[in-house]
Amino acid sequence: MHKFDDQDGRNKKDALLGSLMLLAFGLSVLAFLVVIDRPQWFELRPASGVASAISQAASVHGSEGVLNAQP
Repeated sequence: MHKFDDQDGRNKKDALLGSLMLLAFGLSVLAFLVVIDRPQWFELRPASGVASAISQAASVHGSEGVLNAQP
């Protein structure tokens, strides 16, 4: 009788594990589909105003201003 109860508990555990794995797979597919639709989420942007100003200054002047700077 104890062996039968043990088998029943194992079947429930296996069913629960299978359901959780299927849920995890479904959520990962959903996350993938959402992410490929929103590439702007992965653009690197400056985190502060100072970093934004430095980034904009570097892109406007480029490296030519540094190389041709007059002392």
